[in-house]
This record gives sequence, C-alpha cells and structure tokens, in this order.
Amino acid sequence: MALRLYDYELSGNCYKVRLLLSFLNIPHVRVPIDFYPGREHKRPEFLAINPLGQIPVLDDDGVVLRDAQAILCHLADNHDRNHTWFPRASPLFGQTIMWLMFAGGEIMNASTARLHDMLGYHLDVAAARKTARDAFRILDDHLTDREFDGGAWIVGTSPTIADVACFPYVALSRDGGIGHEEYPAIQRWLRRFRRLPRFMVMPGIPVFL
Repeated sequence: MALRLYDYELSGNCYKVRLLLSFLNIPHVRVPIDFYPGREHKRPEFLAINPLGQIPVLDDDGVVLRDAQAILCHLADNHDRNHTWFPRASPLFGQTIMWLMFAGGEIMNASTARLHDMLGYHLDVAAARKTARDAFRILDDHLTDREFDGGAWIVGTSPTIADVACFPYVALSRDGGIGHEEYPAIQRWLRRFRRLPRFMVMPGIPVFL
C-alpha cells in the first residue's frame, strides 16, 4: 500500500513532512484536508484517523502516526538507510531530538502569530511574537556558534531532521509579522537549506530569503 499523507498545502507542519519525503525521494499519496475554511480536520471521518483533529497524519502501510516531529523520526528511521537525516551516534542523537522538541515547542509561536494574521484566529499575537523572537534569538546564537566551529547545520556536518523541523515556521514567520533582519545566522541557514537537492517550495516561502 502506498504511503499516504493527510495534508494541507498551507500548513508548515505538513510542509515539514513533504520536505523530508522529497529529500528521501519516497513515493507517496497526498490526501488533501480542507483545514480552512472547511475545518475538515474536525469532522468525524478525520477524527476517526486522528482523534486530536490535527494535521499532518501519516499512514505508512498501516502504521498511522500524528505529530510532524514523530513523523519525521519515523520516515528517517525507516527510509534513510544511512541514518544521515536522523543520526544515531552520541551526542548527535540527543541533540537532534532536543532541536526537534524546540521546533515543536518554542518555534511554534511563529505559527501562532501566522494563524492570527492570515486566518484571523483570536490569539494573543503580541505574546506569540515575543516568544517566537526569543526562540529565533536562541536559534540564531546557536547557528552563529556552529559557524564559528565550521558547521553549517543545526546538528552535525550535514542537514538532519532538526533542520527540516525548524525550517518551515522560521521561513514563514513574516506571515505572522516576524522578520529575519535581526538574525543574520538564521538568514544564512535559510539560504543554505533552500539550496539542498530536492528542496521544494510551498506558498508563502519567499523566493529570496
């Protein structure tokens, strides 16, 4: 059975999964979910797949997973024979997990601001922007330190699922009123990421970062 991704084109979390599927050249079927305005993710048919009513969802030959970070781990673990995208050696394994959690936690405040500005969600956008900017400062400082040590990526010597997880909502942050002008290392990292083989765009990703 073909791998199926329950997907929404404008979701940064779905984009994370589409990126890794492309990088790993994994055949799959995209099942569009009308997140907005249709709210199809809250209908009984979809809740039977994911009772949390969230996207993305991956069905890999009967293994059904929710949460973008968990899906990235699964894909890298099962479809990347060299384990370059999800390194196993210590300390890279723990560092990769740490930045995955950062992507699914602090950086998601940029998503909150984006939902407010683009879809009109009633959220505390000022608090979300402040927390997102604080997270971007942490990431920018980390990337600066990595560059001083000769590193181009968040973890290790090549891109990993940590980079894939962090990229979308950083790259899309202008949709939520958060620019990149104060984060030069992030700007360089975004440009490097866009130059990766099999990189794919999504609506809202600027042509030049």
